[in-house]
Amino acid sequence: MQLARLEDTDEYLIAPDPSAARLTRAVTGTDHTGAEVATNVVEERPLTIFLNAQEVVTAMTIGDYPDYLALGFLRNQGMLSDDDDITGVEYDEDLETVIVRTARKTDYEEKMRKKTRTSGCAVGTVFGDMMEGLQDVRLPATSVRTSWLYALSARINRTPSLYLEAGAIHGTVLCHEARPLVYMEDVGRHNAVDKIAGWMLSEKVQAVDKLLYTTGRLTSEMVIKTAMMGIPVLASRSGFTAWGVEIAREVGLTLIGRMKGQRFICLSGEDRLIRDANPDDIAQEPRRAGRKGAM
Repeated sequence: MQLARLEDTDEYLIAPDPSAARLTRAVTGTDHTGAEVATNVVEERPLTIFLNAQEVVTAMTIGDYPDYLALGFLRNQGMLSDDDDITGVEYDEDLETVIVRTARKTDYEEKMRKKTRTSGCAVGTVFGDMMEGLQDVRLPATSVRTSWLYALSARINRTPSLYLEAGAIHGTVLCHEARPLVYMEDVGRHNAVDKIAGWMLSEKVQAVDKLLYTTGRLTSEMVIKTAMMGIPVLASRSGFTAWGVEIAREVGLTLIGRMKGQRFICLSGEDRLIRDANPDDIAQEPRRAGRKGAM
């Protein structure tokens, strides 16, 4: 695998900034030989999200882009719609809170009583009615060129990131064809996806021609979030869960996993793949690559 290079962030609209203040902390310890070592570890801190006057959730997060995280979380939980009039997003760093205000009066007390904890890390939670509304989702049959997949994998995995700096973190990238657009990271893959959703909602970005790349597992919640965002393609270096595959097939989501070097597996949407790249022309990825596939 090629080393991370700063020029690999040139095409991004938002790229990771591993040197940003407050995201990591230097800690001293000892290694396997007993020698003293210094290493950077990822910071995590609570962020409480309010929708108008109602407290919704407290998420553990690295703390960057709290406005996008709040908007995206509420959007992906069905508490905000694309046509909602959002009158303000207020972040208080000292209180570690974000308040999203809407012109519409909101009350989700019943919904709040039906929380379900998922298999995701970093307190990934959805609500008991997370399948609500999914029955009407049918994603567009957007074609995907394998040349785009190979180009994205190579670009994303050599992009300087907090993961390469300190580890213990997930990344999610919104892409258009072979170009990565917005790269978000967080201690929970669900948070990273929600930041993408919040950015799309804030910037009114269409989803029909986008692809979502994640470093994490292709679980049911990852598939549901992607589908509810209207993104027709989800790809990952990591593997699948059976329910994730089942839901992807039901909603018409192209689902591609285990993307490493010249290899990948497509378990939903095979008919939408345009195989315009010869795998033999793609470099094999070393066994000990810089980014692991099972995060």
